[in-house]
Amino acid sequence: MTRDDTSPHLTWTDEDEPRSGRFGDVYFSRDDGLAETRAVFLQGCGLPEAWAGRRRFTVAELGFGTGLNIVALLDLWRRTRPEGGRLHIFSIEGFPLAAEEARRALSNWPELADAAQDLTEAWPDRTPGFHRVDLPQFHAVLDLAVGDAAWALDQWSGQADAWFLDGFSPALNPGMWSPEVMDGIAARSASGARLATFTVAGAVRRGLSERGFIVEKKPGHGRKRERLEARRAEAPDGAVSPPCPNRVAVVGAGIAGAAVVRALIDAGIDPVVIEGDRPGAGGSGFPAGLATPRLDAGDQAIAGLYAQALERARHLYEATPGAVLDRGVLQLPQAPRDAARFAKIAAQPIWREDAMTVIDAETAGARLGEPTAEGGLLMADARVIKPAAALTAWLDGAEIVEGFAARITQDADGWIIHDAEGGVLAQADAVVVTAGWGSAELSPMNGLTPVRGQADWCEGPSLPAAAWGGYVAPTGTGFLFGASHGRGDISLEPRDAETAQNLDTLRARLPRLADQVEAGERHRRVAIRATTRDRLPLAGRRADGVYVLTGLGSRGLCAAPLLGEHVAALIIGAPSPLPAALAARVDPDRPSAA
Repeated sequence: MTRDDTSPHLTWTDEDEPRSGRFGDVYFSRDDGLAETRAVFLQGCGLPEAWAGRRRFTVAELGFGTGLNIVALLDLWRRTRPEGGRLHIFSIEGFPLAAEEARRALSNWPELADAAQDLTEAWPDRTPGFHRVDLPQFHAVLDLAVGDAAWALDQWSGQADAWFLDGFSPALNPGMWSPEVMDGIAARSASGARLATFTVAGAVRRGLSERGFIVEKKPGHGRKRERLEARRAEAPDGAVSPPCPNRVAVVGAGIAGAAVVRALIDAGIDPVVIEGDRPGAGGSGFPAGLATPRLDAGDQAIAGLYAQALERARHLYEATPGAVLDRGVLQLPQAPRDAARFAKIAAQPIWREDAMTVIDAETAGARLGEPTAEGGLLMADARVIKPAAALTAWLDGAEIVEGFAARITQDADGWIIHDAEGGVLAQADAVVVTAGWGSAELSPMNGLTPVRGQADWCEGPSLPAAAWGGYVAPTGTGFLFGASHGRGDISLEPRDAETAQNLDTLRARLPRLADQVEAGERHRRVAIRATTRDRLPLAGRRADGVYVLTGLGSRGLCAAPLLGEHVAALIIGAPSPLPAALAARVDPDRPSAA
């Protein structure tokens, strides 16, 4: 797939209306697109009455297009939102517009200017896969799936309370109205879900009726004589979703725990955090770290997981004051085959344009400030992170309980976290273990392995980040370099031999910088990473009912923000930002992790 494969081939009519050259149809009514949206989709789904008194409400849409339906929905939600309510939106688009194209289309309606501005400023990337967009001013979140509709519905974990079916007409875009799509709509509909669409095509009416929807024709809008409304039957007594937990305990206050806490607070849950030492006492306690993806030219799922994780990490860190120390990381080759491998990675459609660029030795040397024999892969969306800033911001508002969790038990009232003497540290409706290597002691996990890592840093002039097996990262007052890799070693004592090893690794690649290190003031620190056999994290609910987020290895700063949202979604019963296939790859009970 190339990026052009997803182009809508947009054109503009003489009336400045957007038109899809791919499907030969306009995106909204010539008469009044906003009035049509409000009549067909908002009123057609019984909004705002349907969300009255609801703590959470989910709207799903087939055909994101210009974003007009979503902007109108956000405007209505803001004006009529129930107290404490949160809106989750899931939309699917096979051929996404660019933000500037959507901005031009939405400028027709000044009354929606605030919602249009917020949406277009946070406009999702156009790469294949799931993209999460925060809309905090509206107490809402949008997940956009770029790809085939049947695939997206199969991969989504949500249950929609309302559906906007707004793909181009069945005659022009039959794939959006296929039996597989209808199956997906039925499978992803909550009890009593409402559905609205502009089309009254017989195949659509029959498809919905055959899948349990009560379908009615209604008067159309403008030049369209009729439209459809449909309703899913209410579930029988007892067939309801489990209650959302009121209190969630998170064990561990590193980047994994903080990511879960941030997501829970954003969802309206008040978590309690149990930390034996202090936030960042483990692997998140270095002055700087790299948020870089795991690069894979062969396994599309792994590549896609880390592309989505990097995108989400970038957005969340950029929104966190003081969290980003630098932008862009240069990946240098470790083996002769890496040059060809870098070219394959840069060509993957999972990256937004210019996110991955192969550069030559001269360009690499100019970036690093000293000559290098080889070029590399410039990862423009990678970030150098100050973990302390992220921890401070993301843990803000959470209750912190000091104490070392030694045991987790469960009774009829929920979960109990005990210290080593048997005392109760906290009680909760759900518990998440995010204690890195220490997670194995609290919820036994096959295959979780400790890896000791010592990094050194010095004060003085800095330089852009680079990685090659070793790595160097600016700290704001100097730079950090390392790190050692002691599999199975859990000692936290710094070692002169590992400092020398880190310096040798740096000198082999950047000798001028190594000279600067030897002349300057140095510091060092040790932490224990937790890794798995397949080098993928453990994120989700274990068979024993305990939720976990661990096994992040050296990619914690990249993976934790997205996976923290995934775990939080599982806890509260909200749609996960992860496609189901990727969620399976990080499931904590998967055989490949052991």
